[in-house]
Amino acid sequence: MLHRFANPTRFLRFADIIQPWMAVLTVGLGAAGLYLGLFASPADYQQGESVRIMYVHVPAAWMGLFCYMAMAAAAAVGLIWKHPLADLAAKATAPIGAGFTFLALVTGSLWGKPMWGTWWVWDARLTSMLVLLFLYLGYMALINAFDDPTRGIKASSILVLVGVVNVPIIKFSVDWWNTLHQPSSVMRMDGPTIDASMLWPLALMAVAFNTYYVWVMLIRIRTEVAATKVRSLRMKQAHGS
Repeated sequence: MLHRFANPTRFLRFADIIQPWMAVLTVGLGAAGLYLGLFASPADYQQGESVRIMYVHVPAAWMGLFCYMAMAAAAAVGLIWKHPLADLAAKATAPIGAGFTFLALVTGSLWGKPMWGTWWVWDARLTSMLVLLFLYLGYMALINAFDDPTRGIKASSILVLVGVVNVPIIKFSVDWWNTLHQPSSVMRMDGPTIDASMLWPLALMAVAFNTYYVWVMLIRIRTEVAATKVRSLRMKQAHGS
């Protein structure tokens, strides 16, 4: 399957089919999730109307972790099998994951002010999410730090794989340390602990964020493929002259 899409032309044909569907699902599911979360779902008995921030904050935090693991998987494939599109997929994922992580931090701060009385605390979960954002930014800086693109890809891929150690820290920080951040209420071994009226809009937003990721990633990979072709043509013209 991986080697089948090593051919950029074949991959672009596949993207032409998938991309419009991802766009439609993103808009449809996102609109439904926002409507249910902002207008149809009830206010929380403790958090009041502030709970509505959860419908953006929680899926954004999930996607920050998901995108990093997808980027790490693509980087590993690129390092081990030298898959030409894997490195492009990792590069395309980085700014999307950074955007989701930044959104999670901002919405978390907006929620924290009325709930905790402060915009920020050096909480284990918040601090490890901030480290995740720095890993994204470090990857994007490092991949463009070398004149030789191959060296930049290799160095940034190693950084991503080393940074994977931060993912379980984020996930289990609320269990390992005394923290202000509330424990998991959805992804639990004994099932979700929140009411279905809140779970449905949360699930819709999570799926919408996933389809958004696929949609934008495909657009960015197409752009990277086109840019690579342009660079190759320019190099050929330079050598020919």
